[in-house]
Amino acid sequence: MSIKESVSKFGKFLSGMVMPNIGAFIAWGFLTALFIETGWIPNEGFASIASPMLTYLIPVLIAAQGGYLTGGDRGRIVGAIAVMGCIAGAPDTTMLMGAMVIGPLSGWIIKQFDKFMETRTPAGFEMLIDNFSVGLMGMFLAMLGFIAIGPIMTTILAILMGGVTILMQYSLMPLLAIFIEPAKVLFLNNAINHGIFTPIGIAQAEETGRSIMYMLEANPGPGVGVLLAYCFFCKDAKTRQSAPGAVIIHFFGGIHEIYFPYVLMNPKVIIAPIVGNMCAIAWFSFTGAGLTSAASPGSIIAFLSMTPSDLMVTNIIGVVIAAAVSFAIATPLVRSMDVADLDQASEQMREMKGTAEAAVISDTANGLVIFACDAGMGSSAMGATRFRNRIKADRPDLTVKHSSVDTVPPEADIVVCQRVLADRARKSAPNAQLVTIDNFLDDPALDSLYAALTQISKASELKEKAAPAPEPEPAEKKPAIALVREGIQLGCDRLPREDAIRASGELLVRLGCVDEPYVDAMVERDKLTSVYLGMGVAIPHGTGDAKDSVKKTGVVFQQYPQGIDFDGEKAYLVFGIAGRGEEHLEVLANICKILEDDAVVEKLKTTTDVDWVLSVLAD
Repeated sequence: MSIKESVSKFGKFLSGMVMPNIGAFIAWGFLTALFIETGWIPNEGFASIASPMLTYLIPVLIAAQGGYLTGGDRGRIVGAIAVMGCIAGAPDTTMLMGAMVIGPLSGWIIKQFDKFMETRTPAGFEMLIDNFSVGLMGMFLAMLGFIAIGPIMTTILAILMGGVTILMQYSLMPLLAIFIEPAKVLFLNNAINHGIFTPIGIAQAEETGRSIMYMLEANPGPGVGVLLAYCFFCKDAKTRQSAPGAVIIHFFGGIHEIYFPYVLMNPKVIIAPIVGNMCAIAWFSFTGAGLTSAASPGSIIAFLSMTPSDLMVTNIIGVVIAAAVSFAIATPLVRSMDVADLDQASEQMREMKGTAEAAVISDTANGLVIFACDAGMGSSAMGATRFRNRIKADRPDLTVKHSSVDTVPPEADIVVCQRVLADRARKSAPNAQLVTIDNFLDDPALDSLYAALTQISKASELKEKAAPAPEPEPAEKKPAIALVREGIQLGCDRLPREDAIRASGELLVRLGCVDEPYVDAMVERDKLTSVYLGMGVAIPHGTGDAKDSVKKTGVVFQQYPQGIDFDGEKAYLVFGIAGRGEEHLEVLANICKILEDDAVVEKLKTTTDVDWVLSVLAD
């Protein structure tokens, strides 16, 4: 993994701890901006809330989130306990940095303990060991935080603060823009913003009620200047027309990533935001400006909301200076450049960020790839099985599993899900690379993921080092538990999409697999995310909330020679699924194996031989 990728991954991890808790920063920032002695409406009582919120609440939230990212729910509890030791060990320092260290460490330790005890816990002692392990480890880690981590983080913060003081004394703060603006475009901003600027800003704000450190990365002015240059002077009509919308999203929405492609299509333009931000920082330093808390996202609304009442005009002038200087420098660069491709630049941006629809970051030795759908039962299981079979020869070090989109393991390296589930997947696995697809069987993004995972420089080495799979032991043939003759219907007449799904559900009801409410849940599941998987195959199944309606595992098969329309795609083979636990996965694995053979798939679409279908799907 390159240095840039390592720093980016570290930045994403820091962001994964801080971003879910931005609301707490905002609450503290408003309390400070409004009610301290120099605030908009001073109130000693309300102002007293700010200090314990900063001292206890925010570090505990961050440590708990860090523990969750590395150790799940148990890691969350241990992290929250452990950070209290850091807070007590350094009472004069806000333990934001300490929380970022001890939270993930706590989660990792409890996770390793759980792995060790997985096969060693005596029956009947599970709850006792689970509870005592969390309590005792939390206590010992709190003691470690008190003795070591808290004081060490205090020393590190003092060194960083000393560096900032020197920069301010010698008027060198504007030089930070030389690093900040390129870092933003390369998506390395989280590492410096959440790892360095915010902890220093909190320390300064505790003493003075404001800090310039909150302004260095969040100022929307430099990006606005670049976008305005494209609005008025870009030769390419498509790019020029897209820029005004980008201005609104960037300036008011605070999504700075929107202007990165405009820089990437003409890298010389990066000079504009650098100089613009340098001028703004010089102004802020000269006037003693600052914000009361982190302005996240970097919207002008958030920026001004965190502005003390006596600095409102000063901070607005700083934003205007940044935008004006950036615009003045970007204009001749934009006017003189050849016509560029914004789509290509946007794709380049997605590639660097690592959340492109087609995966591009794949240095995942011994990594975990998760296919996630709403319930984690049907489509994701099919997708995972097919992809696992496809890649196991080239990357035997990888583990490919499936899950519900809301229960993705925190250690997942890559998560594959449908587009409409992307937001839920990001919340569930904020540190994983996200690959969004339209269907689980033949989506181009899956081809790109396969190519990325098999073409990295270490792929052949990983293949060579992987231990050979052990020979399977002879086992008794398992009975076909899900698919029966009565569950196969061939030559069905064409139906509307919803009717076909209901027909599949009603067949499951007749076989005694599910109760009637499950049929409605199958329709609801298709409305949430299409049950069409690609290759002419659809797999209707219920939502996760409908599991109580499943009486026994069952799979039914209906053939529609004329096809069922799924948003312009035709499904000729419809598999209705109701699963208890993972009993249905045996049949899904058989289906995936069958889909590897084009001749068999084509015959399934037209055959009239029920016995042949049963032998193919159930054997």
